[in-house]
Parts: sequence; C-alpha cells; structure tokens
Amino acid sequence: MLFLAFFFCITLLVYGIFLVRLEKKDKLQKRMAVFIKGEKETVNQPIEKEIKSSFFHRFMRPFWSDFKRSFKKRMPGEKEAKLERKLQLAGNPFGMTPVDFRLVQTALFVILPVLFGGYASLLRAGLGGIILFSFIGILIAVFLPNFYLKQKMKQKSHSALKELPDVLDLLTVSLEAGLGFDSAVNKVVSKKHGVLADEFHRCLEEIRLGKTRREALSGIRDRVEVDEVRSFISSILQAEKLGIGMVQVLRVQSSEVREQRKQRAEEEAMKAPIKMLFPLVLFIFPSLFIVLLGPAIIQFVQTFQK
Repeated sequence: MLFLAFFFCITLLVYGIFLVRLEKKDKLQKRMAVFIKGEKETVNQPIEKEIKSSFFHRFMRPFWSDFKRSFKKRMPGEKEAKLERKLQLAGNPFGMTPVDFRLVQTALFVILPVLFGGYASLLRAGLGGIILFSFIGILIAVFLPNFYLKQKMKQKSHSALKELPDVLDLLTVSLEAGLGFDSAVNKVVSKKHGVLADEFHRCLEEIRLGKTRREALSGIRDRVEVDEVRSFISSILQAEKLGIGMVQVLRVQSSEVREQRKQRAEEEAMKAPIKMLFPLVLFIFPSLFIVLLGPAIIQFVQTFQK
C-alpha cells in the first residue's frame, strides 16, 4: 500500500510539471499568433476561454493566490526583506518572490522526509533506518535552498566579473563616438547579453519610470556583489557629481579592470601546480609505483621464498 501511495505521488508530480509546461507553451503560441498572423481576440473569446480553461485555472489558481497572500501576511517583514535581498543577489532565479521561496522551503521540508522515509521502508531498513533517512531528508530540505542561492550568487558574481571589461570597452567607445551616457548604456544593452546587460537594462527602465540616474546606478551597485563593479559604479557617480569627463574616467577604469583580470589569471596559473599535486600523489604516483616496482617486488619475494 505504501509503495502504491509513493508511486501515485510521483506520478501526480510528473503530470503536474508536464501540464504546467504544456500550458505555458500553448499560451506562448497564442501570443505569437496574435503578433505574427494578426489574429485578434473577439469579445466572446474571454468567455470561451474561461469555459475551456482547465480546472487549475478556474478553481486552483484563485485558491493558490489567496493562500500565497495569507502566507505573505504571516511572514515577518524583516525576514522578507532579507530574503528579497538574497534573491536579488542571486538574480531572482525562476522569477521567485520571497513568498515563493518560503513555500518551496516548506514543501521540501514536508516532501523530502516523506520520500526518504518511504524509500527506507521500501528497502525494509527497519524503524531506525526510516528515522535516519527521514532525518537526512530534513537536513537536505534545510540546507538545499540556501546552498542553491549561494551557488547562484557566486555564478552571477563570476559572470559579472567576466563581462565587465567588454562592457566597459563598449561603453567607452560609445561615449567617445559622441553618444550621451543613457544612449551609450542603451547601446551596451542592445549589443551585449548577460548579467551586466540585464542590470543596465533594469537601470534604464527605472530611469524611464522616474528614478534619478544616481538612484538607478546605486541599485546596480547593491544588486551585484563584485568589488570591481561597485568601484566602476562609484566612479561614474563621483564623476557625474564633480563634473569630470566620463570618457576619461571610463578609460582609466577599463585599463584597471584589464590589469586586475591579468593578475587574477596569473594567480590562478600559480595555483595550478599546487592543485595538481593532490591527484598526482593520490592517483598517478601509486599507479606508477605499482607498474615500475611491482615486478621487482614480486621477484624479490619469490627469491626469499626459495
């Protein structure tokens, strides 16, 4: 009976994931048809859509929205602000809000111990094994979401640091060609793709919505935890405040960033022999000793046995 319940839960989970992906694909195709083929929605189409919509859209989605709203009210504001800050530093994976992230944590905290305990019962590990496996599931549920966020933060910081020299060069060339700062940033956004391009695109959108340039650029500095990016943004803000030529500042920043990248590459090259020492000692040297000294040791032992 437990095996059937376990199989039923896994089947429902896979079916739900497949159904969500299918609905997203169907919605994307309809929107593309509106723009490409010129199809227009009639007045009766919303009613027909509601009639043809699935059970999830008509009943479960409003219930899910109310549940998320009530869950958000119970979340402390300080914890929500800290979690939103972490999600911003991680690049908002899957477009998750703090409420979504907390719900995922809660779901993992419930599902993983049950799955691990069910797996232990299928293995007939006994009561102690079920408790041990459930405890392992609880530990994974506690540490996995935060570990995922930390990995996404590191990945975002590494990508931003890698993209910074090229973005600086393109921004400097655009300013030297006579474009204004906003137009140069728009050129960077249109030509580049990545973390910094997305951040500058968000900066431009915030400026269009009424924020000052200083506030929008300070938002980039807060969302990207890379010292070089923060130094670059601070230099732009200081140059704007003091009236210094932006091209000269960016040219100096570009040379400094490239020099720092060269130094990081040299540092990694110097670390390579030390990192290679461990696999050499653990794997390659023992194999060489076995191949080279093995026959001699065998002959030595056979000679003494005679």
